[in-house]
Amino acid sequence: MCEFCHKHGEGKKWYLQAKNYAEDLLSDADRRQFIRQFAREADHLRENVDQLAKLRRAPAFIQRMVKASVTRTQKKQHFGQVVPIEEIKQIFGFANSIVRIACICRYATMGERARYCYGMSTGPGASSMESILGDVDDSYLGGPDTDRFENLTPDEAIRAFEEHEREGLCHTVWTFITPYIGGICNCDRAECLAMRATVTHDVKVMFRAEYVAEVNPDACSGCRSCMRLCQFGALAYSAARKKAHVDQYACYGCGICRSVCTKEAIRLVPRADVAAVATMF
Repeated sequence: MCEFCHKHGEGKKWYLQAKNYAEDLLSDADRRQFIRQFAREADHLRENVDQLAKLRRAPAFIQRMVKASVTRTQKKQHFGQVVPIEEIKQIFGFANSIVRIACICRYATMGERARYCYGMSTGPGASSMESILGDVDDSYLGGPDTDRFENLTPDEAIRAFEEHEREGLCHTVWTFITPYIGGICNCDRAECLAMRATVTHDVKVMFRAEYVAEVNPDACSGCRSCMRLCQFGALAYSAARKKAHVDQYACYGCGICRSVCTKEAIRLVPRADVAAVATMF
């Protein structure tokens, strides 16, 4: 299991613990201020990730030091983990309020408001995201004539995530001063700054899932549709065997590849059960 499962889940999956979404964590003034400040800094976030490209030109020991420092800081402040849709549904099962808002990464990279981020609360009444972000600059969340916070029922949120699944987006949970999970997002490498940092620049700001994909070669038709959706470059094709193949060292266990497999030839297995990648997070 990942580091956070031991620290914040008592040996169980930390993101399935309702306490890590609880309203009482938001009584901390520093956490509330951190969330507000984070939402105001879309351009700054993009600049930080752009700086990582320049890091490639630095000596190897400098790269290692900077990457380790960034990861340590992010684990304390704003860190994520890939979560398959089955467990996203479990998370929404203990939500009392869910709100869909504009994705800060897509606003930073495209200058557009695309609603792929979700905040949820286990407490009664209005969503915590509404109360915290209510005074944030309209340029990020939406103008005065825009409904900035879209409240959803758990069933509506699940249907939205099923649509994101068909779009090929990877589901992730995010902390705002760990262990509080304040955001559930849908990411891709084109616009998600965290995925870009983690996968492209090898600066870890998110964990792999607790799972890894595998292909049943007897069921695989070799259509290669799964390869089109993989955000991590973990799927390959064997020309000799006419079958798809999962590179489990590259796989983040999101399970999105399953959504287009008409033969149901791909499944997720617990990462802990695959010795070669059991400790890769």
